Amino acid sequence: MNELIVHCGENRTEVALLEHGKLVEFYEEHKQERTMAGNIYRARVVNVLPGMQAAFVDIGQKKNAFLYVDDLLDPHLEKQPKNKPSITALVREGEELLVQVTKEPSGSKGARVTTHFALPGRCMVYMPFADYVGVSRKLGSEAERNRLKLLGEQLREPGEGIILRTAAEGAGAEQLSYDLLFLRKLWTSIYERRKESEAPCLLYGELDVVPRLVRDAFTTEIDRMSINEQDKLQSIVSLLQGFAPELVSRVTYAPTPESRSRMQGIERELERSFQRKVSLASGGYLVVDSTEALTVIDVNTGKYIGTDGKDSLELTVFDTNMEAAEEIARLLRLRDIGGIVIVDFIDMQQDRHKEEVQERLVSTMKKDRSKHHVIGWTKLGLMELTRRKIRENISQRFIETCQACKGSGKVAVRTRKL
Repeated sequence: MNELIVHCGENRTEVALLEHGKLVEFYEEHKQERTMAGNIYRARVVNVLPGMQAAFVDIGQKKNAFLYVDDLLDPHLEKQPKNKPSITALVREGEELLVQVTKEPSGSKGARVTTHFALPGRCMVYMPFADYVGVSRKLGSEAERNRLKLLGEQLREPGEGIILRTAAEGAGAEQLSYDLLFLRKLWTSIYERRKESEAPCLLYGELDVVPRLVRDAFTTEIDRMSINEQDKLQSIVSLLQGFAPELVSRVTYAPTPESRSRMQGIERELERSFQRKVSLASGGYLVVDSTEALTVIDVNTGKYIGTDGKDSLELTVFDTNMEAAEEIARLLRLRDIGGIVIVDFIDMQQDRHKEEVQERLVSTMKKDRSKHHVIGWTKLGLMELTRRKIRENISQRFIETCQACKGSGKVAVRTRKL
């Protein structure tokens, strides 16, 4: 059973997504610390750096946001110039412009922003200036993709862009039109609001974590959604009645003691999943190391020595790698690991086994809503993939930098005498 569990506490809201009893996504939002990704600001350019082809803009936060030259060009890739102009030709210091946060601030870095605006709805993402129609690649049926693309072309106005999401599968023109009209009006109100404000200021704030996940993740594949607060439950029901009334019956009330008990179990699973060494059910294990540039995952057989009737080392290694592929896909979602990821699977001799391990990783990651790409095996026999990260890594709850070693992880055993 797939389940969304929402626990509203005094100071924070926690949401867990379980697929077949396994924790695959976890979100936490404090009342004083709302997410910034998706917010739209009227900003002021404070510094233009030609050498970096970027600018820093003031959006009213502690740290200035980073605006790259690509995010100032036409949002339609086919209309972008082959040779990028200098950023000094596109923006100047002191200029005011509208920007949208695409990546949360992290560590010493400020937020990443763009002028390629995107407003997500239930069935589509509305892009006011993109001038094209896209369809989610997760929709497997080519006929359905073509149907939705044709509908999108008929519904949009010249210059507008829309991307049909997986939730649009099977939707008719009326449902898509309702979504589009709502998002178009929302954008118009945001755009008009800029005239009444001075930079830097917030023009549009993305939804709180619960309604955002109801919009993006609560589909027919979710069997139940439980929540421990009656007021928030009613707001979720009202939201669903507007775009997915067939899901209202799946929303249930869970008394706080029951909800808290389940969250305690989820907390234990989070602690296990955020360790450097993560055990596999068979006895094998993964070692996860993250650096500034990439994340490296090492697969080991550990205590797994194969099963009865399988006396082949190749089969033992293959079984471990197949199990590891599924666990890695889960950890990438749960930890929200982004950027370059290198997986050192245990060496396999048969090409067929390598192909099956890659296929297992690709198929398991299809449920990941973050943009990702499994590139494949490198010449050194490593699996390479990339994944887009938007929110702050929740590992900060479980791991902090050691003040003694500053993250080097080494202990001096003796001091050299001169």
